[in-house]
This record gives sequence, structure tokens and C-alpha cells, in this order.
Amino acid sequence: MPPAPEPAGPDAADVPPEAAAVVADAAAGAAPDRGREHQAGAVGAAAAVVSQSGDGARSALPGVLADVPVAVLVIDQNAGTVVYANSAAIELAGDVRLPLPIDEWGTSAGLTDLGGQPLASSGSPLSLVAEGTPVSGEAVRLRPADGSPGRTLWVTGFPLSPVPDAEQLALVVFLQIDADRVDDEAQLQALRERAVLATDICFTITDPRREDDPLVWVNPSFTRVTGYTYEESVGRNCRFLQGPATDRAVVARIRAGLDARRPVTETLLNFRKDGTAFWNQVSISPVLDGAGELVSFVGVQTDVTERVRVEREREAAFAAEQAARREAEVAQAVAEQARADAEEAREEAELAQERLGLMAETTSSLSATLDMTELLDRLADLCVPLLADWVFVTVVDPHGDVQETAARHRRGLSDELRAISTEHALHLTPGSPSRQAMETRQPVLMAEVTDEVLDDVFARESTRQAFHRLGGRSALAVPMIARRRVLGAVALVRQSEDRPFDDHDVDLVQDLARRAALALDNVRLYQAEHQVAETLQRSLLPALPEIPGVAAAAHYVSASTAADVGGDFYDLLQLPDGAVGVAIGDVVGHDVAAAAAMGHLRGLLRACMWDAPDPDPGSVLGRVDRLVQGLHVASMATMAYVRAEPPTGEGRPWRLLVASAGHPPLLLRLPDGGVRVLDEAAGLLVGVDADTRRSTVEVEVPAGAVLVGYTDGLVEHPGADLDDGIAALVRRLGAAPVGAGPADLIAHAVATDLDRRDDVALIAVCFG
Repeated sequence: MPPAPEPAGPDAADVPPEAAAVVADAAAGAAPDRGREHQAGAVGAAAAVVSQSGDGARSALPGVLADVPVAVLVIDQNAGTVVYANSAAIELAGDVRLPLPIDEWGTSAGLTDLGGQPLASSGSPLSLVAEGTPVSGEAVRLRPADGSPGRTLWVTGFPLSPVPDAEQLALVVFLQIDADRVDDEAQLQALRERAVLATDICFTITDPRREDDPLVWVNPSFTRVTGYTYEESVGRNCRFLQGPATDRAVVARIRAGLDARRPVTETLLNFRKDGTAFWNQVSISPVLDGAGELVSFVGVQTDVTERVRVEREREAAFAAEQAARREAEVAQAVAEQARADAEEAREEAELAQERLGLMAETTSSLSATLDMTELLDRLADLCVPLLADWVFVTVVDPHGDVQETAARHRRGLSDELRAISTEHALHLTPGSPSRQAMETRQPVLMAEVTDEVLDDVFARESTRQAFHRLGGRSALAVPMIARRRVLGAVALVRQSEDRPFDDHDVDLVQDLARRAALALDNVRLYQAEHQVAETLQRSLLPALPEIPGVAAAAHYVSASTAADVGGDFYDLLQLPDGAVGVAIGDVVGHDVAAAAAMGHLRGLLRACMWDAPDPDPGSVLGRVDRLVQGLHVASMATMAYVRAEPPTGEGRPWRLLVASAGHPPLLLRLPDGGVRVLDEAAGLLVGVDADTRRSTVEVEVPAGAVLVGYTDGLVEHPGADLDDGIAALVRRLGAAPVGAGPADLIAHAVATDLDRRDDVALIAVCFG
């Protein structure tokens, strides 16, 4: 691809140059401070992006943000004025001259709160952002001066992090909600889709004054789409995205537009760093300085691969349908034989459409599951009865051994089909079409299945007889290959002599098998990652030891969708002096990194519990805190530690010494069913101040009492107060039967269908 830089915008006299990169990043959904030393060459060129204001923005901004479906403002916090507005924002406020005070801009745009009051008199979100207060989202109304129906806008804003000695700037983004009710889930989903569209755009800037017009800046979306890092991109002409399949005519048109210093928009085939191709819609605009000299090219790029694919499939389907209709019209002009031909052509066209629909359904159906058995069942359902009377699918492991099978018959599952999918598919002979297809990586077509063929296909007479009872006149086996590895084969059988498999069927089934193989490989990769994550988590969390006089149970579930690991942990340890140590903790984060930090932290805690100069829990947590910060084990974490000392005599209670480092209060379920909240223990979380001292609370508990420790993922839910969550947990524990053990209490604690956004760990210890 030729240089695809980034477009121009308002006057540097009104907006500081450093705001340029910030605006571009904000439009692309990126954090503004990505390392200014890497942007030094780009700031000067990016300053041109916001180098005009007022009327000038109307003509310059479309080159950068014409396709961004959001209105963007930049606010000078010191002056309380709007200093920058993109074209969408200019349309809201009309022909106003910037800079303009915030409230005056809102009045010009006709903005009110949902009750119709002007924003200036009701606490404007614009004013809040100007004061440095982030606004995560607030609905306002737009009342046009011409009396037309108003619209609802969603306002989001936050202060920007400027470079040193820069002005204090803030960014405000408006999104339109087309529904009268802002809580309409469908409209909020549409709003989120618009936001995704607005944050998926690539921006680039090149310097034509340097040799070969190299890139001087790219935004994070460019890195995410192409796979090339900032360092790998800057300093090179972006033709490195081109490949052998890139259309040279399109490249020439772009080159001609750049030579003529005029805006140009084209769609061409580019290649990511990993070699995969994607269709790239490129819009390039020249940026001129005040003297009319060319200083940079600004490019806006969008991955339109899906759109191109859909358009091509639609064109192919339309062309097939039109050809069939023309054949039908010609056939209708002839005698009865011609009319029969026309009917046959029409049926073929319908079949072609069905096959195109099958490919689309295959992609959507198979990619919607990550379960191997369900995927194979869906593949079999796609094949029968549309492509064959019956089918069996064979999946092999990396060594070529059969791993799993699936079968389907248009009349349903039968004993014969079970015999084919188990006895035969699990013991494929060298002459079987499935084995041949996997070994040669080529389709195997048997237009006629004879007795001689069956002698080579089946090793057992029972499976051969099962084949005869099922019926089969022709067969087709196609290998499933993904990422250059053979994953299995799809074998289809037809019973009718009038409709044997042909070359058209081979092409269709090969396409289906390729899509199925890719989905199958994705399932394998997911399952492998899941297994690794599960193994890691099991190695990090302890198996609860058996301690005389103590019964315990624990529970853990991760909030991560990528891997079932997280930063929550629990521990139970019998100490050298006979006491019992109980711990519960939560490292900030819930991913593999948090799990690794949790493993280190838990090891330090166990060491401090076991060999503590001062066994007091508050002192133990203080020592852990100093080690965490000195060894840089974890960023921050909460935890609670209990030292349980056995009774000193018959009938005496257990003595619990409790200390907390910012953790939710432990709960004590008493033998009579009551629940006590141990909120007396409190202290600063680990990782903030190594010199802080945490107090220890002493609690005497009778035999049969159960101590319950948990992490905040159990009681913290979106839109709910943490105290309410703790109160609900207390009620669930109190509802358990009198005498319930640790496992039963944990079951009651997690018995809720609320949406969980964080890891959950629990430990329950009963002191006998």
C-alpha cells in the first residue's frame, strides 16, 4: 500500500499542537500518553490535523473524521472554552466562531437535560469535564431552533493527559440515541456498535518532504489491524502492507492522486504481519501549511474485508440466479423438451443458491460453539439431508489416531449407523475413503460403490452388513485440513443411483470441509489453552489439609473468559505451635498475570505464617506487605489472616486472632444459625504503604462455629452497593439449616444467579 497518512484540521493558534495526537487517539479509542518520545516526529505533522478552527474546520476535518459517527469537542479547562469541534460537532451548534465559552456552545447547540432545562442551569456535563471531572455517560436532549423533533444524545467526557507545560485539555464525545427511552436495550446495543465503529479506524501520517515519504506516526488501531508495531511501521513507506495479490492498477491510482496532491479513496488488498490478507479502504488527504506547501499526507484506513466478502458472495448468488432465469426464459420458447430443460435449469439454480446459503450457515453455525462434540453434531446436521443420505465424520489426533466420530442419517440414529461410526470409523482400513483422503490430502470420489470396493473398505463383516442395510450407491470423502494439518475427514454417502456424487459436489464439500476444519482447529486451540489454564490454577490453589478438630471446604471460580485463572486465593495451614492459620486474599486483576502474582503472594504469606517472629496476625500481614513491596511481587492486594488457637481445656472456646488488609469482613456462622460480621478488623490493603501497622482483633468462638472468608466477587455486582451484597450473603448463610457444615454453607453462599464480573474464592472452616 502506498503512504496512507492522516488528514488535516483546525488552527494551531486555537488548539495546542500536542492536542493533535490526542484527538486522533481519542477518535481511534486509544489512551493519549503512549510514549511522547516516539511521537516527537509526529507531533509537528499531527499539529496540522487540528490547525484550523471555526469555518476552517468545516472544510479540513472531513479528510480525517468524515466517517466517524461521533461529535467531538476539545475543551480548554483553564479558559472554560470550546477550542476545537469536528464536523459532526459543528453541525450540532451551527455556524459559531471558536473559541467559545462552554455554556454558550451548549446554548447554540440547543442542549437541555431530559427535563427540558438548559444545561447551563442544571449542571452541565460539559462544565464537569472542564472542571476535570470525568463523565462516564449522561443523556441530554438536543432541541433544534427550527422546531424539528429533538434527539437524545449520550455524553461522555474526560480530561486528557497532556505533555509537560501544555494546556489543560479535556475531550467530550456525543453519540446519538435514536430511541425516546435511553434504557432501551436494543438502542443501547446500537449505541455500543456505533462506538465500536468509531474506535476501529486506523490513522497514519507520512512526511513527503523526507525520502520515500515514510510514515512518521500510526495510531494503536493501525497496530491492532496490521500486526505491525509502532516501531516497525514508523520510518518506512507503508507499501510494506502490499503483496503479490495487491492490484497494481489501484496502487497506480493512489500514486497518481498523491502526485497531484488531491484527496484519494481506494479499496485494495493488503497483508498483515502474519501474512493474512485483508481488504483495506484507504482515504488519503494532503496537508498544506499556511504558505500552501505540502507538509504531510494523512490517511484514514478501515478493514472492510467482511463487506467485500459479503458483496462478492451476493454478486455470485445474483449472477447464478440471473443465469438460471435467462436459461428458463430461453427454454420456455421451445417445445416440451425445451420446457423440461428450463425446469431442470431452474432446479439447478435453486440448488446453487442453497449451496451458497449452506456455506454462510456453515460459517455462522460452526463458529458459534467451542465444544468439540457439539461442533461435529452441527457439521453432520449441515450435511444431511442436503448433501447426502448419511454421513460420518472422523477426527484424528496429531499422530493420526482416531480421536472422535459423529454420524447422522436422514432417518435418524440406528444400530447400523452406530456400528459404522464406532467399529469402522475407529478402525479405518487403508482402503477406506476416509483414510485415503487424510493420507493423500485429496478428496476421494466413488461414483459407484461395488462389492469389490467394499472388500477393501471394511475390515469386519458386521460393518459391511451394516453398510448394506443403510444403503449406499456412491460415496465421497474429503479431508479436513486447517493450518497445514490434517484434522480428520468427512465421508458422505448417497443411496440413489440417479444422483451420484460429481465434481460439483467435490468442490462444495471441500469448501465445507475447509470451514469445518478451521472451526475444529479453533476448538482444539481453545481447549488446549483452557487445559493449561486449569492446570496452572490447580497448581496455585492448595488442597485443603486434614487438621484434627477442624473441618474445611473451599470454592473458586474465575471471571476470565480467556482462561480460567485469576488472582483470588485461599489457604489453610496447621502451624508448628499447633495453631491453625486461615487466609483469604485477592490480587488486583483477574487474568494469567494476576494468577502468577497470586502464586508469589500466597507463597510469601505461607512463609510468614509458618516462621513468624511475632505470630500476631497484624504483624504477619505487615511483614508480607514489606516483602511484597521490596520484592515487587504484586501491585496491590487485599487479604485477611486468622490465627485460630485451639481450646486450652475441656469446654473452652477457640480463640481467633483476626487481622485484615483492606479485605471484606469475614463472617462467623454460629452453632445456633446466627451470623456475625467480623467488621472490627480493618486495615490498609497490601502494596500501598509498607510501614503501616494493622490491628488484631480477638474473638472467642464456641465449638461448631464456622468461619467464612470470601472475596469481593461474591458480593460485588454492577449497580449494587457492596454493603447490600454483604447483607445478602449474611441472609443466605443464615438460611442454611442449623448444623450445616462448611460445604453446605459454601453451597448456600454461591446460590445466586447474579452476573459476576470478578473472580470468586471462598473458604469455610468449622472449629470442632
